[in-house]
Amino acid sequence: MFDTAFQVNAFQNNAFQIVITPTNLKKGGDDAWTPEERKRYKALQKKLRKAEEARMAAQKADQEARKDFIREQVSPTPKVDVVESPQKIVETKQKEIVNYDALIANLQRQREDLLNAVLIRQAKEQLEQEIAILEAKRLAELDDEEAILALFF
Repeated sequence: MFDTAFQVNAFQNNAFQIVITPTNLKKGGDDAWTPEERKRYKALQKKLRKAEEARMAAQKADQEARKDFIREQVSPTPKVDVVESPQKIVETKQKEIVNYDALIANLQRQREDLLNAVLIRQAKEQLEQEIAILEAKRLAELDDEEAILALFF
């Protein structure tokens, strides 16, 4: 009796069984983005990705330089002409990593500034629309008052 009453597909993953498909499938934001802002955002993303890749490469080189330095400290090899010591190489690699960190932080700050500018412009446009609606209502009420006054006189 209960075997026929239960349907396997009666329950969905979401409680309300509503599927909403987005209508705006553009990448990089919604309609509030201007083409220049979208282009600038993509350029910032590209620079950020390159800086992060360069930082990872510098970290890898720093790790290799540290390994070489430790290897040299444990079992020194006789060298005739030493141009740079392993310690100086490690220090320069660490400075490169710090520089890449600063560059990444700067790019992230620029990206946040761009996003904030878009949000501020959206809020400004929304306020302007609300002001226009309120002004239209005020004018409609003023017309009503004038019509009532005209009826009295």
